[in-house]
Amino acid sequence: MKFLDEAKIFIKSGDGGAGCCGFRREKFIEFGGPDGGNGGRGGDIVIEAVSNLNTLIDFRYRQHFKAQNGLPGMGSMRSGKSGKSIVLKVPVGTQVLDAEKKNILADLTREKASLLLLKGGDGGFGNTFYKSSTNQAPRRADPGWPGEEQWIWFRLKLIADVGLVGLPNAGKSTFLSVVSRAKPRIAPYPFTTLHPHLGVVLFQEKEWVVADLPGMIEGAHEGVGLGQRFLGHAERCSLLLHIIDATQENTLQAYNTIDHEIKSYNPSLAKKPAVVVLSKCDVFDDETIAQKTALLQKVVAPNPVVGISSLSKKNLNQLLAMVKKILFKD
Repeated sequence: MKFLDEAKIFIKSGDGGAGCCGFRREKFIEFGGPDGGNGGRGGDIVIEAVSNLNTLIDFRYRQHFKAQNGLPGMGSMRSGKSGKSIVLKVPVGTQVLDAEKKNILADLTREKASLLLLKGGDGGFGNTFYKSSTNQAPRRADPGWPGEEQWIWFRLKLIADVGLVGLPNAGKSTFLSVVSRAKPRIAPYPFTTLHPHLGVVLFQEKEWVVADLPGMIEGAHEGVGLGQRFLGHAERCSLLLHIIDATQENTLQAYNTIDHEIKSYNPSLAKKPAVVVLSKCDVFDDETIAQKTALLQKVVAPNPVVGISSLSKKNLNQLLAMVKKILFKD
């Protein structure tokens, strides 16, 4: 299934049914009086968060959703049937925004959280409603009230315990494939990962969800390389792992680039617990790794620095134990 984290759709609630203007007509009853029924109510537009979805791909192929109109009233004081409502199911973590993306209408962060977004129109009254002691044969029946309509945006921010952030080709996808059963695409060139991937890590009878976010570049907080959408997923994570390629000439600059983008996007995001991970350490000896680790530790303190190799699985257990301790406060 393809991943889609933004979608624009048109929604419209149902119109109310018209009231009926009718009179009772039976044998031997000359003046039966009014008996027109009320119109049915239009259907609503409801949004519900469900746990078995992790993409908005369904809204790429269908963008218009219109609830059913209420049926008109009938004689014999029969009210029209109400229109069926539409329940739009979205992944947990979905935000609902207006057409201009300026206002957040809802933020569905819990399973089964729901929102009545558009209310269906009320049905019109039949002429029976207007019968009174002074007007025993009213000929007034109202049309139904129209439903509401608008364009909205869905924006998905994945809910994960751990988010992997870093420059392109830093080793994030390889790390995720080793510590979980996720199978993200892996290749030796930048921007191999174009969509977030989720994986579940099971370690020492504890499990947590890891999100592999696409690599960020300088200017990501301004939208360069779709960076704003990728950084939005990191907002939901409890812990960030800064993955840095140890084979780079300047690992400190790589860290500063990502740190600057995170702080520029959302200062509160930079306050989340974080672990700096030097990847691809299998190509260096222990002394070189220690030097690179010590250099980073001076800058990133009090956040810890761990040198690992996803290929040889060096220090992976040490890193997972550290993550487990931070997440579960063991």
